[in-house]
Amino acid sequence: MTSLPELLSATTLDDVAVDQLQAIVSDWQVLADLSFADLVLFVEVEDDEVLAVAQMRPYTAQTIYHEDLVGQRFARHERPAVTRAFREQHIVRDGDPDWSSGVPVREEAIPLPFEGRVIGVVSREANLSMVRAPSQLELTYLQTANELSQMLAEGTFPYPGERPERELAPRVGDGLLRVDPSGVVQYASPNAISAYRRLGVVGPVVGRNLAEFDLDDESVLEALADGEPIESEVEARGAVVLRRLLPLTRAHEVLGGLFLVREVTELRRHERLLLYKDATIREIHHRVKNNLQTVASLLRLQSRRLTSDEAREALGESVRRITSIALVHETLSQDSRQRVSFDKVAQRLMDMLGVGLTDPHHPVTMHLQGTAGELPAEVATPLALVVSELVQNAVEHAFPDRGGSIDVVLDRRATSLAVVVDDDGVGVPDSFSLDQANLGLQIASTLCESELGGSLSVERRAEGGTRAEVLLPLPR
Repeated sequence: MTSLPELLSATTLDDVAVDQLQAIVSDWQVLADLSFADLVLFVEVEDDEVLAVAQMRPYTAQTIYHEDLVGQRFARHERPAVTRAFREQHIVRDGDPDWSSGVPVREEAIPLPFEGRVIGVVSREANLSMVRAPSQLELTYLQTANELSQMLAEGTFPYPGERPERELAPRVGDGLLRVDPSGVVQYASPNAISAYRRLGVVGPVVGRNLAEFDLDDESVLEALADGEPIESEVEARGAVVLRRLLPLTRAHEVLGGLFLVREVTELRRHERLLLYKDATIREIHHRVKNNLQTVASLLRLQSRRLTSDEAREALGESVRRITSIALVHETLSQDSRQRVSFDKVAQRLMDMLGVGLTDPHHPVTMHLQGTAGELPAEVATPLALVVSELVQNAVEHAFPDRGGSIDVVLDRRATSLAVVVDDDGVGVPDSFSLDQANLGLQIASTLCESELGGSLSVERRAEGGTRAEVLLPLPR
């Protein structure tokens, strides 16, 4: 399905008008639910046609349209109510139902004024075959829907600057209170009453002022008096309720308010548990990093007491391997998603090896190219060790009597990652084989195969030097 901005690009509407239509579409679910009706947004296009650019189905009733109208063009005579709303710039209500779809449909066309012109029309279409004697809840819904429709036609809904928490914003079916301009509850749905019961409110709700039982009545009543929307969250007796006030106005006079409430106790509890879990995991990674750094420090102290150069070198290599793992845990301790920006890890590894291994009389420059993106911890940890071993091997063996350069290239693909370490040193022998390689390359090869499910290849470059390439699969 084509997006709303793409569809609107076929019109003469400017960016500000497009933003206004997007704001309407982002908040018109409440109107569809209150109306028990489908909503379709039409705009004018060339060739004497109107274009359906957005559609919303109600949660509270059966939809009329099982197929989307979005993207379809209609001649003006096919949508007479919409055409009249564009021309007359007021709400158009059809007297007789339309039977062309096989069911009786009553249409109401609501013009959308903006900066002195009508930029669109919302068609509100209700299936009359489901009509029966309405309950008090349904009458309240329909009355409120008519008031919101009038606010659309006046350009006062949606509210300028309001940005409710869309993922959790209360819907009509979650719980609804209708209040008068002073805050007295005229109607409360069963779900709304249950939500307040969870907060500890006892006794009847209908007929009482919000000031008598609401836990945040001052800000709500102030917003109602000013005709400003407000969204807030209250917590009591272990229950959490999210509330959203929609002031209902006409000609800038407050007629009352629609108070939507939703109990989000379990959602907030899960969020807190996740935050606690994330904090615990980060703390574990932080402690692991500290412990690894302590082990590395102990090995450094031990190496200073040794007289054998070979033993000191072996301990030095162990320190670098431990530090490589510690770098990954340090990164994980700063992010709760258990994913690592491997580019940063690779750069820190190269900086560490450049300082600790290179001879100032034979300088070796290192460059990092490309990107590996974010990797899961179970991939990043062994890969950091592999990169460390490959770079260390190049520094120690590629430049026996001179300096040079090492390039590490990260190539993230759709389902794989390639890591190439190139140097311009003396190069491996033509008969080189990983089976006879030193310990560092054998460690890298084993990690690639057993931990990463990939492969390592090392070969002499035609122009001189050595090329080591790691290729490992990644999930999409």
